[in-house]
Amino acid sequence: MPTWDPAQYLRHADHRTRAFADLLARVPEPRVPKDRPLRVADLGCGPGNSTRLLTERWPAARVTGYDHSEAMLARARTDLADTGADFAHADLRTWTPDEPYDVIASNATLQWVPGHPHRLADWTAALAPGGTLAFQVPGNFDAPSHALMRRLAASEGPWRKRLDGVLRGADAVLDPAGYLPYLTGPGRTTDLWETTYLHLLTGPDAVLDWVTGTGLRPVLDALADDPAARTAFTDAYRDLLREAYPVTADGTTPFPFRRVFAVTTVPTAPVAQEGP
Repeated sequence: MPTWDPAQYLRHADHRTRAFADLLARVPEPRVPKDRPLRVADLGCGPGNSTRLLTERWPAARVTGYDHSEAMLARARTDLADTGADFAHADLRTWTPDEPYDVIASNATLQWVPGHPHRLADWTAALAPGGTLAFQVPGNFDAPSHALMRRLAASEGPWRKRLDGVLRGADAVLDPAGYLPYLTGPGRTTDLWETTYLHLLTGPDAVLDWVTGTGLRPVLDALADDPAARTAFTDAYRDLLREAYPVTADGTTPFPFRRVFAVTTVPTAPVAQEGP
């Protein structure tokens, strides 16, 4: 996992959180027994911007945000101290719930988890009756922001050997139909879709500023001990992004961003299996 900078990530918090709000709009209200609180998990909670939406949707719930980055967790604990949410370290490659959850949600995280489709079965199995697993992942790995980064990393330069195998390809996530076999089951309700947002970013080199908080992190980490190569790569990448994402007359930079969404709800009672 890359090294995260919460402040840099949150520079575009409104745009980053919008997709999670759209995801939650499709999550049904869980049916929870009166003798226990609603239990909610936020997988890859980052600095807590997604967790806050969960606490606002279900203020009486016990909400836990899980993340691999101690820097992100520290920021989340500070920013959400008023919510009652708690936070814990977790590696989603191996994390398995130790109790039933009514909602397991994840915002733009699973693209960092190799083989994550195979983890979905464990997480849906941990849902309480009537519970929901909901996640969204960026589906823009073929967009210029990522394609140009990969092309530059493979080009001749002082960074080439260090960046070999560092960047993810388009297979980091699946299309909506690709997730279907991992989410459907007897009695389940599954909703899969994709949306392309057109974010209007502001500020100088806005797309570079965006990816510096996310997709560029593995490059920055790999070149951390070679400042000259790191600067050379960033400068060359900045020039490519300026051409691919020109600033408009009103000073904004249009940034198309495709995202893939999935919501699956398990039945409230066991589904009877048909005989042979």
